[in-house]
Amino acid sequence: MAENMKEIITLEDDSRVKEYSSRLHDLRADGINRINDCRIEIASLKKNKLIDEAEKAERIKALNAEIAKAREVEARNRAEIASLSKEAVRYVNSVSKEIEKAVNEKQNKRIEGAKAFYEKEIAEIKRAGEEREKEIREKLSGGDPQMLRSELEICRYEQKSALFDSKSRFRDQVDRAKAAKHQAFVDHIQKNRELRNGKAAFGEDMQMKWKNFIRNFTPSSFFLANGLYIAIIIFFIVCIIAAPLRGSGNLLSLPNIFTILEQASTRMFYALGVAGLILLAGTDLSIGRMVALGSVTTGLILHPGMNIVSLFGMPTWDFSAIPMGARVIIALLMAVFLCVFFSAVAGFFTARFKMHPFISTMANQLIIYGMLFYGTSGTPVGSIDSGIRSLIGGRWTLGVLNGQLITFPKLIIPAVIAIIVAWIIWNKTTFGKNMYAVGGNAEAAAVSGISVFWVTLGVFIMAGVFYGCGSFLEAFRANASAGTGQGYEMDAIAACVVGGISFNGGIGKIGGAALGVIIFTSLTYCLTFLGIDTNLQFVFKGFIILAAVSLDSIKYLKKK
Repeated sequence: MAENMKEIITLEDDSRVKEYSSRLHDLRADGINRINDCRIEIASLKKNKLIDEAEKAERIKALNAEIAKAREVEARNRAEIASLSKEAVRYVNSVSKEIEKAVNEKQNKRIEGAKAFYEKEIAEIKRAGEEREKEIREKLSGGDPQMLRSELEICRYEQKSALFDSKSRFRDQVDRAKAAKHQAFVDHIQKNRELRNGKAAFGEDMQMKWKNFIRNFTPSSFFLANGLYIAIIIFFIVCIIAAPLRGSGNLLSLPNIFTILEQASTRMFYALGVAGLILLAGTDLSIGRMVALGSVTTGLILHPGMNIVSLFGMPTWDFSAIPMGARVIIALLMAVFLCVFFSAVAGFFTARFKMHPFISTMANQLIIYGMLFYGTSGTPVGSIDSGIRSLIGGRWTLGVLNGQLITFPKLIIPAVIAIIVAWIIWNKTTFGKNMYAVGGNAEAAAVSGISVFWVTLGVFIMAGVFYGCGSFLEAFRANASAGTGQGYEMDAIAACVVGGISFNGGIGKIGGAALGVIIFTSLTYCLTFLGIDTNLQFVFKGFIILAAVSLDSIKYLKKK
């Protein structure tokens, strides 16, 4: 193999690699490749409105028959393809090591040569600059001082420009050499994927990500992207160390971790809801009032016996005659319906009249706030039935660990389900892709055929569903009143921004929002655990929000 390396520059020059590729292509041509081609053709036919339905059905039937034949071929060749593919990948791995080694050695020599030339050139530019300054001083000594300064400034500017040009050429040569080394590795991975018919290997993906990270790494970009998280991690480490010293106990105990997750569980719904609005470069100021609306509704329906609140002066209600299962479903549906209704109203005004969500959701906030306090006189609706509270919002006993009773909060389960649902919507649906498109550039999305109105309204409705589910579960944590959820909108918005969802629109991931909720809830819990005054906790949150939005704005300006 080493003898052939003198002639082989890339994998495509190796005759055995060519042979493997050709044999695998022939084995797959009438099997899996034909299946994929037929499926693409079927999908295209289904979307084609110019073809008669009868003709379309006949052609699809014929293609399905071809797929059936191709599956038989694929089944016959499967074992041979798998064996040959593994053999080919092993060979490519062995050859690529030598190729990458040769390319790295060659490009490292280029970098060393470029560095030596650059250092020599820099020294020459500086020497020439010093000599020219000396000539100017000798020529204009005793003359006009202003002219001397002017000539010296011109000389120094030209020298600075020459140094900058030299450095740019050197960096360009180094970047080209690094790109050549990286390309050798990329060619290796791509060839392996081609031999596997497009299938990626986990180890190769991790290698690729690491290589890309190393290649693009700069301290400034790293700290810009991760500086806030590093600061938060340092803060948590300080809290963990300080807690035992202050006599507060072990912050990292399992009961404390479960308590943090329980507190984050309902807030997760609000962050997942507002995350979509922030992705559209919007916001929602009515989250706290939505929480109160859904929680009060749930509390009224699930209250044991006669209610203690007279809603809008009407006679008090007693829902206890209705079976508990039905009452739970009614409470959930009512909470979701009311939140969706008000959220959709704000979404309509935003989408139809191009009103900023700040205004439409602030109007919602005021309307709901007034209605709740007027309708309930600010009186808490009381606790919900203890049996259903324990069933949905209680805890499972896991056992005793180090003398502590370990219980698992049930509210964590619906929060996890909500994250999964939101992730699927954002990443695996056309609606999710349209959200990113509208958030990134609404005008471009409209030109490409996306309905900005319906996407915007859909995001508001989706947010209302999450708010409704979260507010329903919120009633299981505390006695609901018109004041429930006060300030939750700030926590939800801040969690999304800390999680990397950009206020500039079109950038962010559901995982970031979920992580932001946990970070923000942990921050509040840590401060409370250490006995920090509640009012000072707002100061900490304020600084984090300022830092997160500032870093996001800097990244956005750099991209522009």
